Amino acid sequence: MRDVATLAGVGIKTVSRVINGEPHVSAATIERVRRAAADLNFQPDLHAGNLRRSDRRTATLGLLVGSVSNPFSGSLHRAVEDIAARRGVAVFASSLDDDPDREESAVSAFLARRVDGLILTTIKRSQAYLLAEQKHGTPLVFIDREPTGLEADAVVSSNAQGAAEATRHLLAHGHRHLAYLGDRAEIQTARERKRGFMEELGRAGVATGEVTIIEGLTSEAHAEAAVESLFAGPNPPTAIFSAQNLITIGAFRALRRLDLHRTVALVGFDDVELGDLLEPGLTVVAQDAARIGHVAAERIFARLDRTATEPQTFVVPTVLIPRGSGEIRPS
Repeated sequence: MRDVATLAGVGIKTVSRVINGEPHVSAATIERVRRAAADLNFQPDLHAGNLRRSDRRTATLGLLVGSVSNPFSGSLHRAVEDIAARRGVAVFASSLDDDPDREESAVSAFLARRVDGLILTTIKRSQAYLLAEQKHGTPLVFIDREPTGLEADAVVSSNAQGAAEATRHLLAHGHRHLAYLGDRAEIQTARERKRGFMEELGRAGVATGEVTIIEGLTSEAHAEAAVESLFAGPNPPTAIFSAQNLITIGAFRALRRLDLHRTVALVGFDDVELGDLLEPGLTVVAQDAARIGHVAAERIFARLDRTATEPQTFVVPTVLIPRGSGEIRPS
């Protein structure tokens, strides 16, 4: 910093103000300091800066998503980064992969790096292990799934309502013999989507004995095999509701292989990349991952700025997008 100050012809405190983005420095001085820093290849030591700052912040956030390979998680990640970048904050991201052990180890890794706040997708039965950290002052915001064992902000989709809308859509097109394809029952979103599906059937007076429920599908391949087994049986469904995007991809592949994609209706929960280019186009209940990420990031910064009130759950609506596959009527 002394070398930068000497080259720029300013004091060390002025260099510090420019590096930390503090006010009351002229544009000409900022430009001179930045040019000197670039000429000297100067990079500020963030850890050393943290030792001197009274708030002890690291200008970092920890973000735990379901899987960085899932487009939904990717959109979430980008939305959080967009908000964080405006504040000069870096985002460390990790995948949960719906593994309880991985959840706690990822959170521990974030905390070891003294992140300023945590935005988390979780799978453990309880997040009470974070109570001490919360009391210590670390802001927590949960995304996609609400926490248990503590009170904290959460940003979620309207899972049950979206599933009910998908079911209502299939019923309106004449289907009564439906199949439900779902994720693992211990996942909160899977339970909510199944609840919405079953409750809508009840409202329509459809006997659950006419409905096939298959849960515990964790990959496209599992979903493919499940659909193939459905149509190898004596009483196959006329319509399928798949409650997760990867399951939807597997289901559509199986229907195509069996040449049933134009005769069996399919509605998926969460959009699928290029779903509008399939034949027929894929009808989905779309989540707004970008909105979820934006709200979560704004909430974590409200906590850091001490402007947030009591913990709240923010529900981001889903939207039904009809493209063709969900409008097929039973033959």
